[in-house]
Amino acid sequence: MILEKFRASEGNEKINTNRPRPSFVYLCVSYLLVFPVFRLLFRGQTKGISNLPKTGGVVVVSNHGSHLDPPILGHALGRPVAFMAKSELFRVPILSFIISACGAYPVKRGAGDREALRTASNRLIEGWATGVFLDGTRQENGKVNEPKSGAALLAARTGCPILPVAIVNSHRAFPKGSFLPRFVSIHLKVGELIQAPLTRKREDLTSTTKEIQLAINSMLDKGLIKKISN
Repeated sequence: MILEKFRASEGNEKINTNRPRPSFVYLCVSYLLVFPVFRLLFRGQTKGISNLPKTGGVVVVSNHGSHLDPPILGHALGRPVAFMAKSELFRVPILSFIISACGAYPVKRGAGDREALRTASNRLIEGWATGVFLDGTRQENGKVNEPKSGAALLAARTGCPILPVAIVNSHRAFPKGSFLPRFVSIHLKVGELIQAPLTRKREDLTSTTKEIQLAINSMLDKGLIKKISN
């Protein structure tokens, strides 16, 4: 089996150059639900989509401003993006079926980072685009403020490239603590690929993490997209 041959624990192995085919459920959720919400209600646009590899594992790293971010990323990038989700969500029959079909994987509450890292690494080896929010939690100002090194470590373990993505205005559209959205424009800016750290040493992980933070915040600082040109 491919997964047995290229286990994430061995690090920097050759990654599957294929990509999982979108499930029927993912296509329904993406185009019947997320599409009208993102494209119509929030007037969503995406710039730089050509920077996303069409095949193979890639670590999609973005800022995190609201609960809208995971489904928007999965739709706007045109590839399913695997995100970790609390294991409790997988105990809800219908919800479990939907999020599993869309690529989500369970992480037990209180489980160590090592388990989540192993699961995410396996997703990358299977050829998934795997999503990581650089701060790990929602930020009220929508920017990357206190980046964690998890994305860089994940890339170093697998050798997968890193794709920085800036989600503009999601923190204004659905502020933290709010129950109702505000229909402001949400735009995505996809940056150029960043290569995985050469080693798992702290200095290499820190350097790559700062590079990702700078790439995302620089795109955010430029504000809304005025002209779309992929």
